[in-house]
Amino acid sequence: MKFRSLLLSATLIAVATASYADNVVRIGTTSGVTSDSLLALSDEISERGIDLQVIEFSDWTLPNEALNNGDIDLNFFQHQAFLDNAIDQRGYELSMLGLGLLQNIGIYSNTLTTLEDIPDGARVAVASDPVNQGRGLLLLQRAGLIELSDGDAIGATVHDITSNPHNLRFHEIDGPQIIRSLDDVDLAISWPSHFVNAGRPEQAGEALLYSGIDDTFYAMGFVAQESRTDDALLLDVINQFQTSPAVRETIDASYGGNPDLYTLPWVE
Repeated sequence: MKFRSLLLSATLIAVATASYADNVVRIGTTSGVTSDSLLALSDEISERGIDLQVIEFSDWTLPNEALNNGDIDLNFFQHQAFLDNAIDQRGYELSMLGLGLLQNIGIYSNTLTTLEDIPDGARVAVASDPVNQGRGLLLLQRAGLIELSDGDAIGATVHDITSNPHNLRFHEIDGPQIIRSLDDVDLAISWPSHFVNAGRPEQAGEALLYSGIDDTFYAMGFVAQESRTDDALLLDVINQFQTSPAVRETIDASYGGNPDLYTLPWVE
């Protein structure tokens, strides 16, 4: 499933530049850079007659459930790999309308300064959901700490580890909670923005190893019900997000002003 292009036709652009009086767009997200960037957008588009209501969820399951049930109009917290898995597992009729942010992941530690110092039996925190767990395991494989049965295939779990020379012990933790585990583990695979959101922006740039940031398959995007993929109001909100200076400033601040930690995937 590929994300939807936001190269609007002349007709749609004309519609999108009009005011949508009394229109409400409810968008679900999780705390951090996605929520902050949407709040930055909210003030701007209120002048266009759009009431953007940002609804934060505490986990990564409810935003899709709420969207599928029609309780919200959009969500912005997941990449295509995560969405594909949710659709496969739950039969959702959801579709990616446009991209919003590609963020790096990193291997973090409160005690180690290099991966060469990793002790035998080290405790490692990885995301509990299968897609983000797979992405984290691929990064550990790239670091030479493990080997996976399917090589670079997406969707690996801890059960697919075929070589573990350091006898790493894995702890599966809900993604948004991973940075809270750093005092209890030796390594954690996490997102830089979570450190900034927790008031630790300097730590965002101190990962022992980062993933690449040029793969849009892992870019977070805006998702809607399949029946609303041509909804001019929703497309206008996404277009405004992509062209908003306030949004760009907020995203940059969320990464401590370090452009190596993220990219804007719609910008060529």
